[in-house]
Amino acid sequence: MKIQEIREMTVKELLNRKRELQQEAFNLRIQQQGGQLEKPHLLKSSRRDIARIETAITEKTAVKQP
Repeated sequence: MKIQEIREMTVKELLNRKRELQQEAFNLRIQQQGGQLEKPHLLKSSRRDIARIETAITEKTAVKQP
């Protein structure tokens, strides 16, 4: 997911997407523990997407001080 796509989303959409990605990451970790994970790079990319979303949420909700 590109940062530009993330910045265009509303905070509510970002929170929903973050929840989806966290669930996906959890499922990937379960598969990894069971030895069934075929694409281990997805773990890293989902963690990074979550971090990007958290950064965008912080940017949107931060109160700017003079």
